[in-house]
Amino acid sequence: MNRQAGGRMAGLWRSYQVLMTKYPWTVQLVTAGSLVGVGDVISQQLIERRGLAHHNVPRTAKMISIGFFFVGPVIGSWYKVLDRLVVGGTKSVAMKKMLVDQLCFAPCFLGAFLGISGALNGLTVEENVTKLKRDYTDALISNYYLWPAVQIANFYFIPLQYRLAAVQLVAVSWNSYLTWKANKMKGRATCLCVS
Repeated sequence: MNRQAGGRMAGLWRSYQVLMTKYPWTVQLVTAGSLVGVGDVISQQLIERRGLAHHNVPRTAKMISIGFFFVGPVIGSWYKVLDRLVVGGTKSVAMKKMLVDQLCFAPCFLGAFLGISGALNGLTVEENVTKLKRDYTDALISNYYLWPAVQIANFYFIPLQYRLAAVQLVAVSWNSYLTWKANKMKGRATCLCVS
């Protein structure tokens, strides 16, 4: 049984690599959208404890769309730009990439993500600004607990074409947190549409 499962996993990985070779951009976008959606499902079921009967399917669909149309394209493009800005594959280059990523990109991306989530959830501009003022700093600090170490490993060990997928695998737990944070209104979780 373990050999069968291992063989299936190896087969899935080979299929993924073939698809990445043929359709790298599409596969990265679908991967990002799927994993942001998984993060929302985890948020609703494990963090918010909604139960399957009360699962907010439109919210999950919104989160998938944010992953597909925002997270995937923005992060995928950022990694390409970052590889041109900071060239090389040494440990010190990985550290420099992480610093640029975390000091320049992460604060902007996080603010945009939370803002887009609020807008998709129907918040007015004033409500969205209030929510950002309330949640942004906490989310950014939480970001710094997780992502610097992940990004150093990502930039040092993972080839460019797999970085978005590698980060999104780690991000399943982060997406669960962000989905909860983005959908939390006035101290209670609501049904919203962002990740």
